[in-house]
Amino acid sequence: MNRNLIRQVIIKTIPVMTGYVVLGFGFGILSENAGYGVGWALAMSVFIYAGSMQYLMVSLLTSGASVISTALATLMVNARHLFYGVSMIDRYKGAGARKPYLIFALTDETYSLVCHGDTPDGVDPHLFYFLVSFFNQIYWIVGSVLGAVVGSAVTFNSAGIDFAMTALFVTVFVEQWLTTKNHIPAVAGVCITVVCLVIFGGDLFLIPSMILILAGLSLGRPVLDREEKTEAGEPPAGGAGELPDRGEKASAGELPNPARRSMDSAPQAPEAVPVARKGGDRHD
Repeated sequence: MNRNLIRQVIIKTIPVMTGYVVLGFGFGILSENAGYGVGWALAMSVFIYAGSMQYLMVSLLTSGASVISTALATLMVNARHLFYGVSMIDRYKGAGARKPYLIFALTDETYSLVCHGDTPDGVDPHLFYFLVSFFNQIYWIVGSVLGAVVGSAVTFNSAGIDFAMTALFVTVFVEQWLTTKNHIPAVAGVCITVVCLVIFGGDLFLIPSMILILAGLSLGRPVLDREEKTEAGEPPAGGAGELPDRGEKASAGELPNPARRSMDSAPQAPEAVPVARKGGDRHD
C-alpha cells in the first residue's frame, strides 16, 4: 500500500467526507441530548454504522421500544441494502478476507462510489473498495464523536437536525444526475417510488418500490448496456460502425458486391484504333 493510493482514495471520498462529518456531527448531538454520551455515539458508529438507522435508534432507545419493535424498524429502514447486495455479488467476488467488512460497510454513499467509480490502474479493485469503505466509516465515526463532545459542552435546540440525512440523499442523487448522461435509471426510480408512495403510503412504500426498481432495471439491462456503449462511443456489435480487420488483405475478387457492381458499371476505355497515314496504304 503506497501513499499515492491513499491520496487517490481520499480524493475519491472527499464528497462523502464532507457529508458524513456533518451528518455524524448531528447524530452525536442528538445522542448526547438524549442522554447517551460519547461512548454510546462511538460504539454505535463503529458496530452499527447505519446512518439513518442510528438517528432512529436514538428515538427507539429514549422511547423504550422493545427488541422486536427495534428489529422490525431496522429491517424496514435498511431493507434497501438487500438489493444493494444483490448488485454487488460479482464486484465483491474473490475479495477474500476483506469481503465481510465490505458487506458490513456498504452504505448508500459507499455504494455509489464503488459502483460508479473506476479503480486506479494497477491497483487491486478489492483493496480499493476496502479503503473507500474504511475511510467513509472513519469520517462517520469522527463526526459522531465530535458531535457528542460539542453536544456535551454546548446546549442548543437540535430540532430539524435529522433532516440532514434527507439532504445528503438529495445531494448524492443530484451529483449522479450531473455526472452521467443516461438518466433512465434515475427517472424510473423516482417514478416507481412516487407510485408506491401513493399506493402503499409513507410507512410501507419502501420495500415494494425497491422490489419494482430492481425488477425494472434487471429487465431493462440490455437497453441500459446499449446506452452506456453509445455514451462511450463504442459501436454496437455487428452494427454499421464495425470495421473489417485491417490485417486481412482482400483481393479484387473478394470485394463486396456493391464495389463489384460499381466496377462492372464503370465506363470502359475505348479500344485503340489504328491511325491511317496521310498518303494512304502502300501496296507493293
